[in-house]
Amino acid sequence: MNTYKDYLIEIEERKSQGLHPKPIDGAELLSDIINQIKDVDNEFREDSLNFFIYNVLPGTTSAAGVKAKFLKEIILGESKVEEISTEFAFELLSHMKGGTSIEVLLDLVLLGKDIKIAKQAAEVLKTQVFLYEADVERLENAYKKGCPISKELLESYANAEFFTKLPEVEEEIEVVTYIAGVGDISTDLLSPGADAHSRSDRELHGQCMFEHNKEMQQELLALKEQHPDKRVMLIAEKGTMGVGSSRMSGVNNVALWTGVSSSPYVPFINIAPVIAGTNGIAPIFLTTVGVTGGIGIDLKNWVQQKDENGKTIVDKDGEPVLKQMYSVNTGTVLTINTKEKKLYSGNVELKDISAALTPPKMEFIKAGGSYAVVFGKKLQTLACKILNIDIPQVYAPSKEVSIEGQGLTAVEKIFNKNAVGTTPGKILHAGSNVRVEVNIVGSQDTTGLMTSQELEMMAATIVSPIVDAGYQSGCHTASVWDDKSKANIPRLMTFMNDFGLITARDPKGQYHAMTDVIHKVLNDITVDDWDIIIGGDSHTRMSKGVAFGADSGTVALALATGEATMPIPESVKVTFKGEMKSFMDFRDVVHATQQQMLKQFGGENVFQGRIIEVHIGTLTSDQAFTFTDWTAEMKAKASICISEDDTLIESLEIARDRIQIMIDKGMDNANQMLKGLVDKANTRITEVKTGIKPALTPDGDANYYADVVIDLDEIAEPMIADPDVNNDDVSKRYTHDTIRPLSFYGGTKKVDLGFIGSCMIHKGDMQILAQMLKNIEAQQGEIEFKAPLVVAPPTYNIVDELKAEGDWEVLQKYSGFEFDDSAPKGLARTKYKNMLYLERPGCNLCMGNQEKAEPGDTVMATSTRLFQGRVVKDTGEKKGESLLSSTPVVVLSTILGRTPTMAEYEKAVDGIVLTKFKPSQKQLVS
Repeated sequence: MNTYKDYLIEIEERKSQGLHPKPIDGAELLSDIINQIKDVDNEFREDSLNFFIYNVLPGTTSAAGVKAKFLKEIILGESKVEEISTEFAFELLSHMKGGTSIEVLLDLVLLGKDIKIAKQAAEVLKTQVFLYEADVERLENAYKKGCPISKELLESYANAEFFTKLPEVEEEIEVVTYIAGVGDISTDLLSPGADAHSRSDRELHGQCMFEHNKEMQQELLALKEQHPDKRVMLIAEKGTMGVGSSRMSGVNNVALWTGVSSSPYVPFINIAPVIAGTNGIAPIFLTTVGVTGGIGIDLKNWVQQKDENGKTIVDKDGEPVLKQMYSVNTGTVLTINTKEKKLYSGNVELKDISAALTPPKMEFIKAGGSYAVVFGKKLQTLACKILNIDIPQVYAPSKEVSIEGQGLTAVEKIFNKNAVGTTPGKILHAGSNVRVEVNIVGSQDTTGLMTSQELEMMAATIVSPIVDAGYQSGCHTASVWDDKSKANIPRLMTFMNDFGLITARDPKGQYHAMTDVIHKVLNDITVDDWDIIIGGDSHTRMSKGVAFGADSGTVALALATGEATMPIPESVKVTFKGEMKSFMDFRDVVHATQQQMLKQFGGENVFQGRIIEVHIGTLTSDQAFTFTDWTAEMKAKASICISEDDTLIESLEIARDRIQIMIDKGMDNANQMLKGLVDKANTRITEVKTGIKPALTPDGDANYYADVVIDLDEIAEPMIADPDVNNDDVSKRYTHDTIRPLSFYGGTKKVDLGFIGSCMIHKGDMQILAQMLKNIEAQQGEIEFKAPLVVAPPTYNIVDELKAEGDWEVLQKYSGFEFDDSAPKGLARTKYKNMLYLERPGCNLCMGNQEKAEPGDTVMATSTRLFQGRVVKDTGEKKGESLLSSTPVVVLSTILGRTPTMAEYEKAVDGIVLTKFKPSQKQLVS
């Protein structure tokens, strides 16, 4: 009874927070509850019944296993519970989503002697989709032995009755609008990074919606109360919804506040949110909306004005002039017509929304989310194979776009190689929607607990054999080893280790914990330029292969099935001309790419939602990653680096050798997943060297949405991405599109803190930092920091290499703090001294969930995040601002305590090779 009493204590604690009892996922607690149910005189029996029926997490949680077995006892008459009839027991099993519940139902069908019970169990099984190969194998064996019910089940699966018998999507869905913000809305607004620790506790995490803004939460509740028969549509007015990350927890929060309950017997899991933005939904966030069977609408209610020549009209600041086409002010009632695929205000048609209601998306809506469709298709395929019949066309056919005589872009080539279930021999172009095999899958630590929950709910127990490698990181919780991390991270690492992933921390403590930034690790373990990578972070954008940032659920799906379903995106080709000036950093090229692209296309972001195919040529994957990483901020779907053969070989050799270091540290698993990657790397290197299969290039006659040519001669000074926090137009604040030259600040803008770290830097940046400190000391006689400088190397490999080569010793000389893995920080730093901090490898300030700058600070950082409150919070007197720039600018800004002038900058970098980048002299096409 101790576990139940502990649960009661926890319930009282949660009451004080305005929370309901936490959903049960543990076997021991549920076993105690079942014993109390069996004891008809037990004082806790009524509450125990409610907990058993309504408060147990489904799937493969240990509690779900106990629940399913007890329901089996009730069905077989071995246990009697007056309140749970046989029919009700079957209903409860039908909501348990696989795992032990499927095992129980199959037992009742195949092993039971009561034909009535067997038929009841079969009827429930016909509604289930989370069956795995072992479950289907049991049915196949029974079918071969002549079992009629197993044949009936297989025929039902072959016809996908689990999908066809679901209710159709409502023809009209009435919504009432709620403007959650003006301008781009970061997922931090919906699920703040500082609350990452609570994401797996959905009700608790729901309290952080709108960054804990209770006034907004109350407005939303009042709107729901005024319109009980409508759904609330959350809107980013004059902006894009969900920029910054996939953030499954953000969609979960929106669904919790505005959506529909997925099951009366599963608490706090809501589906079907409706989300919109003037400029649509950020690509990876839109994928997450699909996971929940939601609707994401591109409103286009504000449009750029054109002159008589079709050119964009701009204001005095050079910004496009917008005109409102229709109002979506908070409280506006609209109708989504799913049949006509139109958005209406009363009888007035506002917009065609076909893109939000494509046949695949309609299937997600009907099935309550994309998982059920993915697993349903797989189950249908397995059943038809056993019955030796053609697959009936139940689901919308994969959209196959093939244009005769047109070559292939790089992404089209990768998708054609990895496609599953498409018409044999058919060449696919952009616009096709296909299933693809996934090679590399990454899970990060602040979403990992959600991924583990998703895996449990889809009853998965082991990583798919199709996946070359899966990795669980520890980077987002690296900077502070606090009580929340100590409670969550070991549990996460144990689960993922058991599931078959390579884990940053060894649950058995046999190798040193690695807190390397996940994108850097995935970049290293990707050893084929034809790979597809899925990762639980928006910056999953590799410089080899094509990588897609994804929500925790899509990551779980990729781990469990080795597949993903997505459209082949259009591509934008980026090439370079001219020559870089010696004092420019490659980060300046990255920012200039965004600036010049917007200028070339009249303010239209042609990158948004598309693949950026960057012809990087001679830059190895470590440095090229700086470009691909930033493409998340360009709002691109993904990016692909086109490299020369020799460059690709060098990149693959670097990756292979780093994987070997992981093996030498003892990180490989029983299946020798890492050794398999080394073998794969060696094979690919041989292919390129021998010319059997050169580096991936597009065809010369491929079709692109746009061609962007970046003129390096135009980059005359460092470029800074500015959040423009005081812009009169709120929609222009906190975007990544305001790129300014260093001279804009006149050498006078005060800088309160500098940050060098996270995924945007590589070993070269750390070397530049060391060389600059030596330069400045030689010029000034000493180093004096007038602002704190926080340095977080992205990986331990970099630290080890810097130590071996002497640069780490230089950094130690000037530092006032150096991380100690034997005694990691237990508390986040809230105050900083004017000195150099050498922090543990990991995300640090960029994540914003542990460390932050002091409120109101102006931060100069190498990171990717400039959203409001992410790196630095506002004060009542001053807005915090995070300016993003190159390593040399950050170093000099902290030494000066202000932005440098060009003369100061050039002097500080004199003699330092900042980058060796130059445009390729080869035509990188097939």
